[in-house]
Amino acid sequence: MVIDMHVHPVFYKDICDDEEELIFRENTFGVWKQGPMSFEEAFAEMDYGKIDKEAVLPLDVSTTAGGCVVTNEQIAKLVALRPDRLIGFASVDPHRKDALETLERAFTQLGLKGLKLNPSKQKFYPMDKELEPIYELCEKQNKPVIFHAGTSWEPDTPAKYSHPLAFEEIFIKYPNLRCCLAHFAWPWVREMCMLMLKYPNVYTDTSVLYLDSPEESILRLFTEDMGKRWAERAFANQILFASNTPRFRAFKIRRAIEKLPVNEETKAAILGGNAVRFLGME
Repeated sequence: MVIDMHVHPVFYKDICDDEEELIFRENTFGVWKQGPMSFEEAFAEMDYGKIDKEAVLPLDVSTTAGGCVVTNEQIAKLVALRPDRLIGFASVDPHRKDALETLERAFTQLGLKGLKLNPSKQKFYPMDKELEPIYELCEKQNKPVIFHAGTSWEPDTPAKYSHPLAFEEIFIKYPNLRCCLAHFAWPWVREMCMLMLKYPNVYTDTSVLYLDSPEESILRLFTEDMGKRWAERAFANQILFASNTPRFRAFKIRRAIEKLPVNEETKAAILGGNAVRFLGME
């Protein structure tokens, strides 16, 4: 099974009825040159890339931007329409007074499978006190957390909040919490590798900005930013396939991974096996 672990469904047609909300998404997420697409279009691209499922991610920026890029309820609606293809995550603005109640409802009533947080966009440091009850709830309910890490291409996203070293105390305090620092925390790839070496419940993903072609950028990530055999010898179980759709194209990232000079077992783990474990679907 191949699972894309980082998809923003901002243009999925079934949640694009409100034109004002769509403009808010475009301006807040920082993507303007695309428009609503049907499931048929989205899944045709998945099928072309031989991708079975994708994790769809909302983002609650209620206190920092005045709304949600995509709401938890909209994610639940999409998953209900196509549970065979979509895995729904929740989001909560940690500055909300009802943050914990909102997240608990997303897990227990909406059936969402994990939490997505973006410190740079939501303006918090990962070990701020107000986050502790959120991490405790995720650990208690066995829900993984995907954090944005490293640089962001969205408007108004200071990188200081998302440096990978800012997350380390989470891994010490909550050793059973499965966490993914997305985007290989680029440009801090070596720091990301250090964290994965120390903490077996820490993952990263392949949704990295490609400055050249996807093949060139992914090859450089796996052979220059990391040592040439690190993925096979140290991190084969901690890297998730992810695209950051719609900003980047999933089939291009998959094609680049298939061309990597790593063994087939490692490729299979990256493309889906590690996601199954991260999601608790074993």
